[in-house]
Amino acid sequence: MDLLIVGAGEIGRWIADTVGADESPLDATVAFADRDPDVAADAAESRDADVVPADGDTTHDAVCLAVPMSAVPAAVEAYAPRAERAMVDVSGEMTEAVAAMREHAPALERASYHPLFAPPRVPGNVAAVIDADGPVVEGISAAIAAGGNDVFETTPAEHDEAMETVQAGAHAAVLAWRLAGDDVREEFHTPVSAALDEVADTVTEGAPEVYAEIQRAFDGADEVAAAAREIADADGEAFASLYEAARGDHEGRERHE
Repeated sequence: MDLLIVGAGEIGRWIADTVGADESPLDATVAFADRDPDVAADAAESRDADVVPADGDTTHDAVCLAVPMSAVPAAVEAYAPRAERAMVDVSGEMTEAVAAMREHAPALERASYHPLFAPPRVPGNVAAVIDADGPVVEGISAAIAAGGNDVFETTPAEHDEAMETVQAGAHAAVLAWRLAGDDVREEFHTPVSAALDEVADTVTEGAPEVYAEIQRAFDGADEVAAAAREIADADGEAFASLYEAARGDHEGRERHE
């Protein structure tokens, strides 16, 4: 399989490494295209991959979009003519991505994948919307699973709604805690604050533009802010009610799982 990866950043390199790994069931060759040719060349150099112009006219068995979420609809339209059998994305937003692929690549195999981790923390869970299955998409899914990842199917609506909680809301809560807090000596940390501090370190080790994209794409931060304000304004009785509601939500999720 000849795969063109559009976007040679961390996620584009992750999918290249995944489909090209020794344990991958795919016999894949990879080419990178990026609006910055130097970035594409750097990604290709250590992976025995080719570099093709981002605005070129090469065609490939499959095209994988690893571009910012806000760029996916336009990228689908631009690159669909360069895909002969399949088009997939690994952007992280699914509603608009799948809709754009249905519109501009109706005859192709189509899938949207979202690795729910930063590439340095592979393997992990990978959400997948298999919109039009076939041998190429099956091979990509199998390659992701062969890398030790748990590939689970979802719908665009379910995925994007979940991202409001697990990404936009979670990131907002963690960043707000870090911004609101003061530096304290290590000895003062409780198990809760130490865990939060570690999570904040994880969140802030990435690229700010990626996290900004998440906040633009998904609601969730406003709900976190409103909940924090409610907690701050609560008297003892109201706080106890909020506390019990939070515990009940957690226990309800545990029972559901």
